[in-house]
Order: sequence, then C-alpha cells, then structure tokens
Amino acid sequence: MRPLTEEETRVMFEKIAKYIGENLQLLVDRPDGTYCFRLHNDRVYYVSEKILKLAANISGDKLVSLGTCFGKFTKTHKFRLHITALDYLAPYAKYKVWIKPGAEQSFLYGNHVLKSGLGRITENTSQYQGVVVYSMADIPLGFGVAAKSTQDCRRVDPMAIVVFHQADIGEYVRHEETLT
Repeated sequence: MRPLTEEETRVMFEKIAKYIGENLQLLVDRPDGTYCFRLHNDRVYYVSEKILKLAANISGDKLVSLGTCFGKFTKTHKFRLHITALDYLAPYAKYKVWIKPGAEQSFLYGNHVLKSGLGRITENTSQYQGVVVYSMADIPLGFGVAAKSTQDCRRVDPMAIVVFHQADIGEYVRHEETLT
C-alpha cells in the first residue's frame, strides 16, 4: 500500500474529472474527515486517513483490500474505473443520462444505450463526455461515455447508440470473483 506517484495521480484524476469535473475536490476534502487514494496491487483504493492509520499494522502481502476500490491501472498504465466507484461518482456527476425501464435490463447486461431507450439527458452534454446512467427513478445504474451530444440525440435514428457502456451494477453479479 503506497501513495500514488504524480503521474498516476494525474492519470486517475483526469479520468475521474471526465465524470464529475471540478467536483473532484469534494471527494478529497469531505466534511466527515480526510480521504485519500492509495495504490495496492495496481488497484486504487479510496480510504479515510483514520482507517489508513489502522491498516499500517498489516503487512502488504496479507492485505487484500482497504476502503473502496475506485479502479485499477492496466499494464499500459491507463486507469480503468470500476463499478465500485459509482456510489462516490453519482452524487457529484455533472452530466447524467436517464434510461427508460425497458432499456435498464439491456444496460445492466453490458450493452450500450440506444436512442430508443433514452429517457432524458443533461443539457449541453458534449460528445465523448463521461456520463452517469440513472434509471427513471433516479437510481444510479452505471456510467459510460456519451456517443452523441445532446443536440445530436434529438435528431438521431432510434437504433443509434447514444451512450457507450463502461460499467454497470450488473458487474457485481457477472464479475463477483474478480471485484475486490
């Protein structure tokens, strides 16, 4: 368990900023204490400093996980967000997409969101912008990348992809053996 290097911090914050923008500061400076990011086995964990001090007594090879896994670094040093970060990204999301009840199951099975399943979308969402996907009942279901801007979504074919799938809460079931 070690702090992130400057390069790792930059890559990770750029990825998270795609979804929550300048609200990134609210993740670190929280009213209920100070939180930080730590790297362990190529995975980035979001943990309170109070728990981090308690975990200092455990050796690194015995430590399985600590705090919430936000994502992992790939072998090519790119950062990939995990679905476990959704609970922290959703309240601060700048751009949101709501999908119809009929399209929820398709999204939760790992498919992209089509225009026919789109309920609402935040105004001024640009193309390739990170978005958090919600059900019509405002339950966060996952996140992805907008394939079309808000203006393009209005005049696109109903079978066109509007949100590229990145992660969804169905991964808890599909990949339960690899999520830590």
